[in-house]
Amino acid sequence: MSLVKYLEGAELSRFHYFLLALSFAVYGFTAMNVMLISVSLPKICVEWRLDPVTTGYMLSAGFIGMFIGAISSGYISDTIGRKRTLTIMVAIASVFTALNGVAQDVVSLSLLRLIAGIGLGGTLPIPGVYLSEYPPARYRGRFVGIVETAWVWGVLLGIFFGYIVIPEYGWRASFGIALIPLVLLPIILYYMPESIRYLENKGRIQEAVGILKKYGLVKGEIKVEEGAVKVRRLSLSKAFKSVWSKAYRKRTIVLWALWASLVYTYYGIFLWLPAFYYTKLGYKIVKTLWWVLVVTSAQVPGYYSAALLLDRAGRKPILVTYLTVAGIACLLMATTTEISLILAYSIVISFFNLGAWSALYTYTPELYPTTIRGTGSGLAASIGRIAGILAPTFTGILMKIAGGSLIGAFITFALIHIAAALVVLLLGVETKGVSLEILSREEA
Repeated sequence: MSLVKYLEGAELSRFHYFLLALSFAVYGFTAMNVMLISVSLPKICVEWRLDPVTTGYMLSAGFIGMFIGAISSGYISDTIGRKRTLTIMVAIASVFTALNGVAQDVVSLSLLRLIAGIGLGGTLPIPGVYLSEYPPARYRGRFVGIVETAWVWGVLLGIFFGYIVIPEYGWRASFGIALIPLVLLPIILYYMPESIRYLENKGRIQEAVGILKKYGLVKGEIKVEEGAVKVRRLSLSKAFKSVWSKAYRKRTIVLWALWASLVYTYYGIFLWLPAFYYTKLGYKIVKTLWWVLVVTSAQVPGYYSAALLLDRAGRKPILVTYLTVAGIACLLMATTTEISLILAYSIVISFFNLGAWSALYTYTPELYPTTIRGTGSGLAASIGRIAGILAPTFTGILMKIAGGSLIGAFITFALIHIAAALVVLLLGVETKGVSLEILSREEA
């Protein structure tokens, strides 16, 4: 029998929770590093006298790097393993994000953000892909959803450090915080096992059996029937073709639409909010960061409400509901100039947009087989990064056209949220409680 049967039959143990905690930490620190630019942006814009369009170009440079990282790391993780890929990407992300603090102008900062983006974009898909391959199907949604909730804690940590460091030491010092994730590398290297499903797919059966025994995932003798495991190695071109094969075409359309929609709306909204509060509402830097902290805090219940409902309500209902409510809130925000309402709608958007993210990170690795799970997830994430490249620039242009008003940008955000909800409703498949092998069809 396949080793996957042992994984699916295992009871939850400290081992599973260790992997959850480690994946949570990796994802959270990566989120912190992604958003450090946001808390520094108001001061950078003033010091360098940047207009919204130039600022948008600078922000987009990071997403170009994230696109490169996302599209490459998925295939790399399917080739050399989840563990090695994660180690490389975390190192690149941490070092080059920290170096943002030595930039002297827009060009040098954009270049450093591009390189850092390769590591950041390459890191983000891996924890979800990795963790989806260990817990039994009945717990998978909860586990992967909880990993995604680490995003908000990472963002809050970045805002908190910015709140403390920037007023006292300036924006450059804040980027030094990016080196914190390096403390995770020894833990990943020495204590994080490679994915059993990956090892089995590569024919490294004895290594996989050793992990099952070492961590107590199976009791007694392990039997693997001759021919039960098909060793498959796909070239890059074949992996890309598989993602768009008849079996996975609709799933790929759904995932690409979701990733493009959520990345565009998230970064279009939340990268710009500090600068908007600072320049348009007339807040000082401390008050700006305080309100960003309040709005971002709404992501915590948004994330956890979705994560805890995924294995009960299902992936599709959560995605459709949360995307729709976020879209309506964006539409309402576009039509008001009242400060109290702007802040209230910001909180609603924060709650439901990030709740949809929790469902997306669970949903993505579930829709592809082990052979292309990393590639498929990385490709979907890379489509999101294209949207991320466009979001800061387009948002800046729309705000400039509207004289600093939110109306054009937030009507766009509203339409994108609702369109994504419709795609999931019409084309999405439900994955709740179904093993990855059954979902992959070709391994059923």
